[in-house]
Amino acid sequence: MAAVYKALSKSVDDKADDASANGVVKRNKQRVLILSSRGVTYRHRHLLKDLASMMPHGRIDAKYDQKKRLGELNELAELYNCNNICFFEARKGQDLYLWVSKAPNGPTCKFLVSNIHTMEELAFSGNCLKGSRPILSFDKSFDTEPHLQVIKQLFLQILGVPPLQRRSKPFIDHVLSFSVADGRIFMRVYQVQETESSKRDDGEGEEATEKARKPKSRSSDKDKELDISLLEIGPRCVLQPIIIQEGSFGGALLYENKHFVSPNQIRADLRRKGASKNNARAEQHLNRQSKMGNLGLRSDGSYQKPVDQLDSRELFA
Repeated sequence: MAAVYKALSKSVDDKADDASANGVVKRNKQRVLILSSRGVTYRHRHLLKDLASMMPHGRIDAKYDQKKRLGELNELAELYNCNNICFFEARKGQDLYLWVSKAPNGPTCKFLVSNIHTMEELAFSGNCLKGSRPILSFDKSFDTEPHLQVIKQLFLQILGVPPLQRRSKPFIDHVLSFSVADGRIFMRVYQVQETESSKRDDGEGEEATEKARKPKSRSSDKDKELDISLLEIGPRCVLQPIIIQEGSFGGALLYENKHFVSPNQIRADLRRKGASKNNARAEQHLNRQSKMGNLGLRSDGSYQKPVDQLDSRELFA
């Protein structure tokens, strides 16, 4: 963690020195208002808590009752001195939509959240320091299309913890990865794990044992080579962009996903497909009954079998 923090802090220190030389010190002030609507499930609530734990510059508020007048969230953000809004909207107790907005002027992105897996559910062995700053990793495709560039800037300003934030820790020990595939954004969280590099041959191993007997110094600890690996810790989810609006929860449409199909339509198609199977089965039953009636195998059919004079019921009537 220390090596990653030192490597990334060099560029930040150089920029700070240039700004102080010019006499102007700019501070990145980002605060995020995190809230949800009524009707969220336990899985949605745990996802909100997991994301809020990774954002020390965020503020969790009570559930918002309104689902139509979302423009009032700008006033709520102004009340709490927040310039970013993350609103989780639950519908029908099973669908979750994420609104990400820059208050008060916009833009606003709406996502459908699917394939939700929380940290408690995954139970990975990794862990990260609470309040530490993350590294945001984006796929190359985020620089190819305009709407993905807008989404990238929103994620940078909302999920990126600003330096010198009051509740943040001066460590970088986890990575937020965003990759695009099939029109969806896959979000993964990894821990930056540092381990000492293994000895290559026996000669080096013997030298290492001799060095281990000698008293250690701080310079020898710094010269150690560390292998950096990534270990997933969760949560994970899939975001499907729906629309991008120019303003904050309103305004002109900058982007609309033409390939988006709402979960209600998918469920209706599945019910209609199941109903068509039942209708076909009922129609087959009716056809079978009509054929049996035409053959005289049913007494209530349209065709009656002619009476035979040699029938026992006619002879002994």
